[in-house]
Amino acid sequence: MNGSAIGVSRPRHDAVLQVTGRALYGDDYERPGMLYAKALRSRHPHARILKVDTSRALKLAGVKAVITAEDVPKNRYGFTHLDQPVLADDKVRYMGDVVAVVAATSWDAATEALDQIEVDYLPLPAVFDPVEAMKPDAPKVHGDSNIVSHIKIRSGDVTEGWRISSEIVEDVMRTQVVEHCHIEPHAALAELTDDGTYVIWSTVQRPFLIASDLSRILQYPMNKIRVITPAIGGGFGGKNEITIEPYVCLLAAKTKRPVKMVLSREEEFCGTTVRHPYIVKYRSGVTKDGKIVARQVEIISDSGAYVSWGESTLSKASIHAAGPYFIPHVRIDGYLVYTNNSIGGAMRGFGVPQVGFAYECHMDNIAAVIGMDPLEFRYKNLLTDNSSLPTGQVLEFVTLRETVRKAVELVGWKKEVEWE
Repeated sequence: MNGSAIGVSRPRHDAVLQVTGRALYGDDYERPGMLYAKALRSRHPHARILKVDTSRALKLAGVKAVITAEDVPKNRYGFTHLDQPVLADDKVRYMGDVVAVVAATSWDAATEALDQIEVDYLPLPAVFDPVEAMKPDAPKVHGDSNIVSHIKIRSGDVTEGWRISSEIVEDVMRTQVVEHCHIEPHAALAELTDDGTYVIWSTVQRPFLIASDLSRILQYPMNKIRVITPAIGGGFGGKNEITIEPYVCLLAAKTKRPVKMVLSREEEFCGTTVRHPYIVKYRSGVTKDGKIVARQVEIISDSGAYVSWGESTLSKASIHAAGPYFIPHVRIDGYLVYTNNSIGGAMRGFGVPQVGFAYECHMDNIAAVIGMDPLEFRYKNLLTDNSSLPTGQVLEFVTLRETVRKAVELVGWKKEVEWE
């Protein structure tokens, strides 16, 4: 055995544990004296919180603690913007916002206690369409504007591109909300040890990022926070960031007992991140021989109530928005917009699936307008060695054409293609 992995079948190291049912997932972990936590979520998409009264819940048998925003040392977190509260304080901004969390001796007792928490809301106007949210008179989710960021990419001069174009084609495409739907829901168990270390077993994809966020939220040394990742029943980006970990940590500290929390499937849909829905507008100018000379793209990304990974996702989408084609004149504008919808977060592809769908639909439409085979049209415009992207990056070695030719051969494309 020479150590090479090429051409060699290697079994997964956890394969036997998985197929025999011995792999331990988040909900499989237990600790002596463990309590069970449940969250009270907002009944409004947008409302000011006037009062939270937990007194009745605390009187119920089995209830050991209730936490609200007042119990959080640093009640803001986020990947690029610290705009999201651990527990809603001044107002709720979508139906998934958590107002209070209960720890009790059983799941049933914790669930019963939620009904005894009284929250006085002042409902506020809400906005659910990102285009409407961009208007100056739209209800404001945060601050004075719902436009979180505007990403600009410029290359060449699109005005010149329109001038030399024989045809100009425009399209508008929309993508939808997508939930990760991993088989395993979010689950976390926290314990505060005798030496003052938080130990958290949690179904997360990035344990050190979680530990860093917890350190900021809890105002606690990161070297005293240990995040253990069990086997994960799917993540796809949906377990990239903190969700329930602060709740179990805060409750473990308050009760001096281990605390476990597992989201229901309903909570997964209403209270965790989703793939950002995009509205994408394309305008492309093409010469008579099928060369794309100009492309203008506008991306409107629905961030939902908070930024989460929205800015990072939109930046990647904007960088890739022109597609794998050489276009001398490009203008790209990406807008990240707050709404009172579910939070857009990390999901496989990070914005590129949305724009990839859009620009390939657009390419088909252009090919139909100019009467060219869609494969031949794409091939004519593909990036090649030493092509430059709209960002200015130069690609030294590009195998797109070889890849397309091989794909054509394998799928048996029936039309004649003029290979250059």
